[in-house]
Amino acid sequence: MNTLTRSPGGRMGSVMSNHPVWLPGVISHFKFCTSLILQQIPAMKNLCRLTLFALLLVFTSCGADAQKPENWTADQLMQPADLAAALNARKDIPVIICVGPGAIIPNSVNIGPVNKPDGLEKLKAALDSIPKDRKVVVYCGCCPFDHCPNVRPAIDALKALSFKHYYLLNLPHNVKTDWIDKGYPTAP
Repeated sequence: MNTLTRSPGGRMGSVMSNHPVWLPGVISHFKFCTSLILQQIPAMKNLCRLTLFALLLVFTSCGADAQKPENWTADQLMQPADLAAALNARKDIPVIICVGPGAIIPNSVNIGPVNKPDGLEKLKAALDSIPKDRKVVVYCGCCPFDHCPNVRPAIDALKALSFKHYYLLNLPHNVKTDWIDKGYPTAP
């Protein structure tokens, strides 16, 4: 039996895999129901086994799109309200780089997705012209952090290029929920 653990992204799963916390309960319930059916109708044994196998195949893929652990610290998360305040005051605005599907935040440099080599090279080329001690904020906002294919490569690039003051805009859900719906400024 696998023990449950909490992944860095906050999802629950087993030690052996990255399953959600509800999976053991579903399997346990299915086994209980299956045993009741098998006591009543022994001919359904193979059908139940095939169904359990199919369910296990479906559920084992539940964590397949989760990304590697976070490569940023809590101190490297810039709060949206802080960036919005800087934009509204037009003072101390950092370099803002969008590594997602579209730059919605004003003053953003739109690099686009960096989960593929050409996008990552485009980001590195843009970073080459920025002083290493300049404050840089990257964001994607396409989806929750634990599924985002863009934020980790962007943070890795900033680390590799020896930037001293780099941040990830704290959009843990997506840019709509964590920026637009809060009334923060958007690009025209």
